[in-house]
Amino acid sequence: MKKILFLILLLPAVVFGQHQISGVFSPASDYTYVLLYQATPNGTNYMNKSEVKSDGSFSITLDATVIPGIYKLVYALPPEDYNFDFIYNGKENIGLTFDTEKGLEFTESNENKLWSSYTKSMALVNTAIGNFYAKESSDENAFKDIFKTLRETQEAYEKASIGTMASTFIRANKPYTPESFEDISTYSKHLKNTYFDQVDFSNSLLQSSDFLADRVMAYVFGMTISANNEGYKKDVDNLVRFMEKSHGSVKVTMLQMVWQRFTELENEAMANYITNNYLLDLAKQLKYDQLVEVLDSYKSNSVGNKAQDFEISEYKNEGSTTLYNLDTAQQYLLIFWSSTCSHCLEELPKVNSLVPKNTQVIAIGLEDEPENWQKEIKNYPNFIHVLGLEKWNNTIVKAYNVNATPTYILLDKNKIIISKPYDLEALTKVLKKK
Repeated sequence: MKKILFLILLLPAVVFGQHQISGVFSPASDYTYVLLYQATPNGTNYMNKSEVKSDGSFSITLDATVIPGIYKLVYALPPEDYNFDFIYNGKENIGLTFDTEKGLEFTESNENKLWSSYTKSMALVNTAIGNFYAKESSDENAFKDIFKTLRETQEAYEKASIGTMASTFIRANKPYTPESFEDISTYSKHLKNTYFDQVDFSNSLLQSSDFLADRVMAYVFGMTISANNEGYKKDVDNLVRFMEKSHGSVKVTMLQMVWQRFTELENEAMANYITNNYLLDLAKQLKYDQLVEVLDSYKSNSVGNKAQDFEISEYKNEGSTTLYNLDTAQQYLLIFWSSTCSHCLEELPKVNSLVPKNTQVIAIGLEDEPENWQKEIKNYPNFIHVLGLEKWNNTIVKAYNVNATPTYILLDKNKIIISKPYDLEALTKVLKKK
């Protein structure tokens, strides 16, 4: 009897300790599963998943072991592009709808409805500010009214969010509000100078969400009137200053993200500025060996540096030689390709026809097996061919930080990297200039 009574007493605690995250995705046919992750300052932890039913609905139980914090729902691949965050305070269910065209809306959960309502309200005010400056208006009364609305909106949501987790985000997002009329140049300057005034980079809740990342990327890439490297350098220096009191891992995460964007923009000067002045030392201090390797490799393969040497095992039936020992052309074109890459097989004949006489092509084939490669290279007798077995794990591939095929790298006669054309079109333009 005592055991039965104990179970009866225990049951309400178990039941009431559980909550649900549920919702509807539409159109339902576009989705199969949703995956739940816990977001932390150090990454994400897989929690659970749910099948999306034929009507688009899904449901995941959040039991008593699920602690309050930031969580992430992944709904398609790649996961880094198809996900959204939500707040779980351990006290309420989460209800939502997600529409491919309309986006995300929370139907249950005061925390998330509050934050969502706040961001929409602030977006409307920011649109009004943008329209005011777009019209080049000098109406001071209209100016005061807009920023009065901005100030009152912020204050109202700060008051409404007291005691909630959403309050952390609302206060961190507090915008600059001028006391008197400012032209767009003055306003933009003050807005940027105060952009991180309310942001605590050491706050674990902010670290776990996309908030810090979004704000950092907006600061460096979205608030620059004239994008040039001197301006970027000042922004990066300021960002590091704003993060001065935060843990090294946070600095690494933010700086690596900015570094990555500069590599995507093919701005090697800025990527290496971040490496040389901040990121490399931080990565070494924290013993992030893999990141140190990536940074060193990127820097050594930047335009202006000497290309890394490698062996050429079969050279004109004369045995082996090396890249550095070649002295047969005014410039050398390295092509990283593969016989299993259809794009490569399409581009190689075009490259063969446009390469000038003063240029020697060195084609490194990324292969798992040599058979197809041996057949293909017969079509290009003027190329110097190097077999790169183990494909992406090949030592030459790793040394040159190659992560896609085809990859083109143009060297001068001294083996200095002079250009890294992104694609065939860019390569064509570079070779026509030579």
